[in-house]
Amino acid sequence: MPKLLVLLIIILFHCQYSLFSQTANNTEPVVIVQDVNLYDYIPFHENSRTASSTIRSSFSLSGNVPRLDGATALYPVYASFVQAVYPPADYSEFSRGIVRCTQTQRAYQNLINGDVDIIFCAEPSNDQIARAAEKGLRFNMTPIGKDAFVFFVNKANRINNISSDQIRGIYSGTITNWGDVGGENNVIIPYQRPKDSGSQTILESIMGEVPIMEPQKENVVSGMGGIVERVSAYRNYVNAIGYSFLFFTTEMIRNEEIKLLSIDNIMPSKETIQSNQYVFSGTFYAITTGNESDTTKKFIEWILSNEGQRIIERVGYIPIR
Repeated sequence: MPKLLVLLIIILFHCQYSLFSQTANNTEPVVIVQDVNLYDYIPFHENSRTASSTIRSSFSLSGNVPRLDGATALYPVYASFVQAVYPPADYSEFSRGIVRCTQTQRAYQNLINGDVDIIFCAEPSNDQIARAAEKGLRFNMTPIGKDAFVFFVNKANRINNISSDQIRGIYSGTITNWGDVGGENNVIIPYQRPKDSGSQTILESIMGEVPIMEPQKENVVSGMGGIVERVSAYRNYVNAIGYSFLFFTTEMIRNEEIKLLSIDNIMPSKETIQSNQYVFSGTFYAITTGNESDTTKKFIEWILSNEGQRIIERVGYIPIR
């Protein structure tokens, strides 16, 4: 079998570039994987893509402002909050300081360790809840917005719709061939994310009591952008399926080599998320661990105000109110 040398890259902040090679099933070794560049969303930087870059809120913070962290997909949201109400400063240092983006798994650990005050993420995993409890902590979860959890395939795959039960079948390992769900006679490669990542926790929730199959090591992708790149890689197009969040996939990555699948004949969209017609609609949260300062409480109250919710909508998510 010919070997394809795979090299990459630079690690940016903690939302990192990743390097993989694959030899699963009947595919060739592939693929270079990379995450989104969050520097485009740094608050108070020239040409920042934050939703509030041209406005200031009627509410403002000063002094000891809350230290923030969160999921890659939600950085544009909380960076926009910072742009709107924090004092102008240089927030470009991702690895430490006031505004971080260390991804879901590490953000939860930073919150448990007391290194940050608020994280912006999807729901925690059972393990993350248990780790907090070991330190006598309990997550206070304030719903602030909604998004869709989406599944996608390469655009060359003829499948356009899949049922929620078939998703469970694929990720439990009981459905292993695209021919079983109306596609070509090809083995399915279902990519997964690492345990305790936000999207993997959502997958576990979707699966319910159905156990997720143990993935091959090369089918676990660390970065959110990486799972999109895996599915879009031309050598995998007849096989791969992946998952992420709607905003991240369509606005932050914009990979034209993949297509989103409708689930139970409903496409994910702002309308179907808001109406809960799309079955995998979900909530994201501002999360603390109790004993919040008055400043942190007021900040979260502002996020739930008309101004804060309007910023969430301008970013591209669905407001909770």
